[in-house]
This record gives sequence, C-alpha cells and structure tokens, in this order.
Amino acid sequence: VLFLSVSGGLQDAYTYLGRGGVFANAQTGNIVFMGQALFAADWARLLHYLAPVSAFAAGVAAAELIRVYGQRGRLHWRQRVLLAEIALLFAVGFLPGSCDLAANALVSFACAMQVQAFRKVHGYPFASTMCIGNLRSGIEALVTGARLRDGAVLRKAGHYFAVILLFALGAGLGACCTARLGLRAIWLSCAMLCVSLCLMFRREDTAA
Repeated sequence: VLFLSVSGGLQDAYTYLGRGGVFANAQTGNIVFMGQALFAADWARLLHYLAPVSAFAAGVAAAELIRVYGQRGRLHWRQRVLLAEIALLFAVGFLPGSCDLAANALVSFACAMQVQAFRKVHGYPFASTMCIGNLRSGIEALVTGARLRDGAVLRKAGHYFAVILLFALGAGLGACCTARLGLRAIWLSCAMLCVSLCLMFRREDTAA
C-alpha cells in the first residue's frame, strides 16, 4: 500500500506538471476541463482531456478482464496487473513532449488498472490513486470513533489518513523529480511498483 499510494501521487504530479496539465488519476478534474472546452468549442483541448478519461475507463475494463481470465499460472492476477502497469509506465518515459496525448492516455490506463485491482487496505476499502473517497471514509471513521470512543474505528481513520499522506508525499516527490528529471521521472513510479510486486511474491495471500 505504501508504494502504491506514493506511486499514485507521483503519477498525478507527473502528468499535470510534465504532460500538459492533465490529471492521471483525478478524472473529475479532467471532465471539468472537458466541459469548459466543449462550451468554448475548443475541440483540440476537448480531445486533450477526453483521451485520459477514455483510457481510464478502458483500464478499468482491462483489469477486470485480467481478473476474470488471468487466474491461470503461478502469477496472481493482481501481479499481472502490476506487471502490465510497470511496462506501460516504463514506455511512457520514452515518449517525447510531442506525444503528450498518448503519454497521458497510457498513464491514465495504467492508473485505472491499479485502482481497480487494489481496493482494500487491512480490509478497508480504499483507493491508491485518488483521495476524495479516502478523505470521506477517514473523516467518517474519525467522527464515529470519537463519538463511540471506539479505538478500532479510530485506527481505521488513521489508515485512511496515512494513505492520503503517502499520496501527498508522492505528489511532492513527483513534482521535484519532474522538475529535475523531466519526462523520465515516471520511471521512479515504475521502481516503486516493482518493489510492490516483489513484496507480493513474499506474501502468501495477495487477495486482500
């Protein structure tokens, strides 16, 4: 979870700061920009944001297909998703600035696969590539835990806030690395996902 959340924040900072102001994960923001472009009849800008939104939808579908049909063999289907995500993000690092449209689509596709495949932390629903759901769940658990004086519920809130903090740290790291390394900064996300993949091999149960 640690590396997935940091990687998610890094990816968002990378595409927004390095690839033309597009969110890799926060498709709500992209849809807002799409609406603005639509009413301004700015078709090029509309496509600029439509591509990652469409790719995100396709990524969710791809992860679900891997879940259904990728159960054979020694690899767990979530490991297959991570391998595909690593390969896609590694390829993005080679794309020049003139290919931002394709790069943003690939990152959004990879992010969608991750968010679809990894949806729980310690049994709690969460998202590793966005924060609004985690923030809502964290505040709800905090209020409920404080009201009932329930330590287990307060610990649940702590898990959500930790994930949000990790995402924010990843975004900050992504901003620094994009400024220093340019379009190759996405490879740091690949490295984090490789660590996550290796840790999954050490776990007996990857179905959480």
